Parts: sequence; structure tokens; C-alpha cells
Amino acid sequence: MILQPQSIEQLQEELTRATSIDGLNLSALDQLIDHVPEDMTATAQAGMSLAAFQEQLAVGGQWLPVDPPHPENLSMGSLLAGNASGPRRLGFGTVRDWLIGMTFILPDGRLIRNGGKVVKNVAGFDLCRLMIGSHGTLGIIVEATLKLLPLPESEILLQKECNSLDEAAELLEQILASDLQPCVLDLYRINGQSLSIAAGFSGATADVEAQTSAARDMGLETETTLSYDGTFRSETHHTESTAPSELITALKTLGDTEFVARAASGVIYSRALQEKNPQARTSETPSPLQTRIKNLFDPEGKLPSL
Repeated sequence: MILQPQSIEQLQEELTRATSIDGLNLSALDQLIDHVPEDMTATAQAGMSLAAFQEQLAVGGQWLPVDPPHPENLSMGSLLAGNASGPRRLGFGTVRDWLIGMTFILPDGRLIRNGGKVVKNVAGFDLCRLMIGSHGTLGIIVEATLKLLPLPESEILLQKECNSLDEAAELLEQILASDLQPCVLDLYRINGQSLSIAAGFSGATADVEAQTSAARDMGLETETTLSYDGTFRSETHHTESTAPSELITALKTLGDTEFVARAASGVIYSRALQEKNPQARTSETPSPLQTRIKNLFDPEGKLPSL
């Protein structure tokens, strides 16, 4: 059964009658419910695109500091269900770090409100963090309230090409040992281009200028954009994680494979498995705890499996 509700109430009714959900379209639930600039919070429906959300927040000089690829095609519900993030994750975290309240519907049609609309909220068990990253397997997110930040005065991304992973490792070590506070620190090799390091700085203009000056002294001289991330991740890729201290070792095993890597978190996006074995699985087997939680929230198996 494919659901395309025009309201939250209709979605509740359809879920009550459904035996299995084969598809879901929440594009009709696309409203900004509330934006309180003085509190730096906003509430949006799940069908609103991230790009539209950011555009409306920008009128008040604010933004949600997450940057997954192609925000114009990513709904707020998908952002939350996938805990999607982008290169600025180093400086700003993921959407999980900015969520303060959520409304979702269980497979049996019950409406659940968890969290609140204020930053200091400690009422009850935090189901919000359970729902984030659950990929729609436990319930359907319909609204969310998030903390915001003022738009940065300045933002600059610098790049340096490296001749080898060992050279890149030395520069990364130098950056991480310095007083620099990059919001972006990526290592990538895509589209037949040279291996490169990108470091981004965001915030007050004077601070950004001071940090970029220091970064240029380390050899990061070329200004660039974050397009490398969106271009690479818009195509099929494999995602894996390793300890940041083991990142260079892991990248060496890829050979000439294209990749984008988060240097400070150890997340690697690559073409590796698809090139070596197109049939290889890129998802992990659910743990016993994940299976138990799935059965508690969705005992009839209406929603997608883990």
C-alpha cells in the first residue's frame, strides 16, 4: 500500500487500515509551523524540503547547521529518518544534535509527541533520538522542532592537493595539532582529480580571516567549494567507518578507488564495494537489540524492515 496523505489525521487513519506500507509520500505536509527567532527554534512538517526550510529561516538571519547533499530534494522527514549530514558535521554535528522535539505516528496509527519546543526540555524518555536514523522502520515522522544558529558572517573553504596519502596524513596531523577549529576537514579523490584536503572555517569575519591565514601558512591556499561532496554522494557509494587514527590505513586499502572521507570522524564514502563486487551488501545485519526494538514498535511488520 502506498500512502499519500493530505493531513496527519488522514495518515493516522490509513496506517490503522494498512497491512503493509510499500511507499510513502508526505509532500502535502510541507509547512513551516513555527519560527521563533528570539528563541532560535523552528518547527516544520516532514514533507517540507530542507532547502525550503533553510530559505525561510534565512529571512530571520538563521539556519539549521546541517548540509547533506541536494537539500532541494531532501525532505525534513528523510533528513531526520536518515540522520543525514554533510562536510560541516565536524563543526556542527548531525541533525540529531539540533533536534528538541518530534511528532511521529506509530504503525498502529497512534500519534506520539516527544520532547518540546524549548531548548531546555527534559520531560520524559527521549524517543526523538531513537527515531532519528531509524529510516522509517519504527514510525513515521510528521513534525520536528529544531534548534537554530545565526547565519555565519563569513565562511571560507580552502584546499590543498597532496601527492600521496602519507603527505596528506602529515598535513592532517599538523591541522589537528594546531589551534585551528575547522568546521570542515575532508580528504577526497574524485573524478580523476588529485588527492586533496579541504578545510573550512565559519563564523565571525575576523575569526575566519585569522584561521584561514594560519591555514594558508600550512599550504591550504586554494579557495574551493563543497561541490565535491554533493557530486560524489549523489551517485551510488558505499559508506563505512573507522577510527580516525586508522583512516589513512583504511584509505590505502582502496587503491585507486574514488572516495570522500571525513578526516576527524573516520567516515569514508567510496565506490569500493560496487567496483569489486556489485552484489556485495552495504548494510549491516540488525543486532538483536535493534530487532527487539523493531518488534516492539512494529509488531505487525507494516513498515520497512531493518
